[in-house]
Amino acid sequence: MKPWMKYAAPSILAVLLACTGGRPTDIGVRDGRLAPCPDSPNCVSSQASDGKHRIDPLRYEGTEEKAKERLLAILKGIGRSNIVLDDKHYLHAEFTSTLFRFVDDGEFLFNDKEKTIQIRSAARSGYYDFGVNRRRMEVIRSGLVSQP
Repeated sequence: MKPWMKYAAPSILAVLLACTGGRPTDIGVRDGRLAPCPDSPNCVSSQASDGKHRIDPLRYEGTEEKAKERLLAILKGIGRSNIVLDDKHYLHAEFTSTLFRFVDDGEFLFNDKEKTIQIRSAARSGYYDFGVNRRRMEVIRSGLVSQP
């Protein structure tokens, strides 16, 4: 065994254990807004003002109920997703990665007057997400746009 290998396994294990976390208590809707993103680059939000975290909200036509049905179908079609809360104008979903079982939280806040869905997606742990949350939200956007 190479000398560095005796340190690698415990270090990798420590990093993986540090990346597990329980369901956050600081997310949800407060005063009509989703929680702000932390300073780390592992979060995107349509309500963020800085370019690092900013993503456009989802847009829909028709009724909020139909848009929510379409969104739920898309979320259920994404592998390893779980709907945590389905409230009247708000959805909270968890997305679990395949390999290391990291969990990301996705939030969706409907505004039927503006025909928009404010979105937020954040890694529950770690610092970088390598763009996973942004890409997932863009996949959801594409699915919502392509559905009638």
